[in-house]
Amino acid sequence: MRVAVVAEFYPRAADPVLGVWAHRQAVAARDAGADVRVLVLHRPLPPLAALRGGPAEALRATVRAASQPPRATLDGIEIAYVPFLAPPRPRSYGGWGRWAAPSLAVALRALRRRFPFDVVHAHNAVPAGEAVRLSGMRAPLVVSVHGGDVFHTARSPRGAEAVRAAFAHARLVLANSAGIEARCLTLAARATRVVHLGTDLPAARAEPYPQPTVVTTGHVIARKRHADVLRAVALLRDRHPALRYLVVGDGAERKALRRLAAELGVGDRLRLAGQLPPAEALARTRRAALLAMPSTDEAFGVAYVEAMAGWLPAIGARGEPGPEEIAAAGGGMTLVGAGDVPALADAIDGLLADGDRLRDEGARARATVEQAFSWSACGAATVAAYETALA
Repeated sequence: MRVAVVAEFYPRAADPVLGVWAHRQAVAARDAGADVRVLVLHRPLPPLAALRGGPAEALRATVRAASQPPRATLDGIEIAYVPFLAPPRPRSYGGWGRWAAPSLAVALRALRRRFPFDVVHAHNAVPAGEAVRLSGMRAPLVVSVHGGDVFHTARSPRGAEAVRAAFAHARLVLANSAGIEARCLTLAARATRVVHLGTDLPAARAEPYPQPTVVTTGHVIARKRHADVLRAVALLRDRHPALRYLVVGDGAERKALRRLAAELGVGDRLRLAGQLPPAEALARTRRAALLAMPSTDEAFGVAYVEAMAGWLPAIGARGEPGPEEIAAAGGGMTLVGAGDVPALADAIDGLLADGDRLRDEGARARATVEQAFSWSACGAATVAAYETALA
């Protein structure tokens, strides 16, 4: 079976972390028997926020965006970067599929001449799925939804129209959790299936940090609620005087988080590792005692299962599709109310204050991932979805 993957979020030379989950799913599908090629929708323009950061930052961002090589090979998978132009993101994103469709049509036809693919797998309805629909390519379409389509894009009239059109065109819509699947069904998806993303399974527990450490791994943006974790760490300063907070990732809230740490008097406990290559990010994460990420609009949350695979208990927000589904699959995930800092502090304290409980929850976390969230299981489920779409 030959598969053409189309994605906007996918690793790039300037950002090897962006959409790495889409690449890992492509690798998992390849390992499960599919022959995979990837087309990445690449907008060679810097984000608007970078242009507002001053001339030097604007220049660096422009050079990074424009210097992406047209082709690459990653983990043995051939990738072509398909450039397209579109207006600035905030108000126009729902229509980006139309802007990307012409160049994607050319790239799909060129790919099909040398690689006669059987199915197209688009990551997200907008812009990838909509661009495939508008390209005129006659091949069964599978669309994966990772949360953005239903949490953000569909909130605008133009975005909702594009999401509905892509869903209606798709033979099968893959959701990364049951909660996201339910939302897809309200947006004209004809046939749906839940396919969980996964993680690798390290053979042994990593060497822990000398001090007890809580980690959050992901983009440093408001909805991830790093500030809540930092406030919880401040509440625990007396009960756990050696406690440290490690943030793996980068984003718009980094400076604000550093300022908050100083205001709370815990600046010496905060460690901002920045954005790291995926393997290093995993290694740093898995040396912590536990992962806390009480984020909102969390469709799944690969960071949870990546940490749990390394014997770390995880803490997520109650009522969010991803954390709820991971918690339902087994042990090792604690849920607290989003924004409830005292409850978050109690959850962290309950684990750190009892070494036996911390080890037991870590073992349960690892067992949950082994049973439900491995990349091999994701690959098999993805290939089965392709077969369904072809049938």
